[in-house]
Amino acid sequence: MSDLDTLLNGLFTANAQWAKDVEAAEPGFFQESVKGQAPHTLWIGCADSRVPESVVLGARPGDVFVHRNIANQFPLDDVNSKAVLEYAVNFLGVQHVVVVGHTECGGATACLAAAKRTTFPEHGQLLTIPTLPYEAPLNQWLEPLTRLAGTLDLSTTPMEEALPVVVEENVKLQVENLSKTTTLANAWASNDNRRNVRVHGWVYNLNTGLLKDLQVTKGASTRV
Repeated sequence: MSDLDTLLNGLFTANAQWAKDVEAAEPGFFQESVKGQAPHTLWIGCADSRVPESVVLGARPGDVFVHRNIANQFPLDDVNSKAVLEYAVNFLGVQHVVVVGHTECGGATACLAAAKRTTFPEHGQLLTIPTLPYEAPLNQWLEPLTRLAGTLDLSTTPMEEALPVVVEENVKLQVENLSKTTTLANAWASNDNRRNVRVHGWVYNLNTGLLKDLQVTKGASTRV
């Protein structure tokens, strides 16, 4: 058996043990899950493997609807992100949408490094990962964050001081982007429970395991 097979078999073994433990602690839990979901929160986070939302929140399956990507971005031209938001707000009725960045983010680090070495063209090609072509998906995805980093006047700031700034400013920008969506504009203008949905910006600290609220919450009374 190869090392890969051993690893995968270990995952199945761990899953079987987890399911057994959950059923023993709460008989009928999985049968109840089949009936549907009613999450209270949409988590828009980074795909980083060190930030598993349900573990970080101590949440149960069914509590949190999740959308994750590299560097927790919410581009206004990304149909995938907008579809997740629309479903969460209009069909699942989430009460909160949280954008969650994290310290030591690899995507933010790459964008900051690119911003420090690059003269920015207003239009045209911008390489975040210089070993990849411009049209590479990773360069396409990271370009907006690289451009954001380039506006923050961090060219002479040490990386260890500059990176937290990029992480936090990125979260704030994504909160602003969310606030500009048709989904949230319609929700906040409605006369039903969707009016109460709020958007928050948080940062998860890998060194402590704790979440920080950036105090940029937006709702019906504070929409852009």
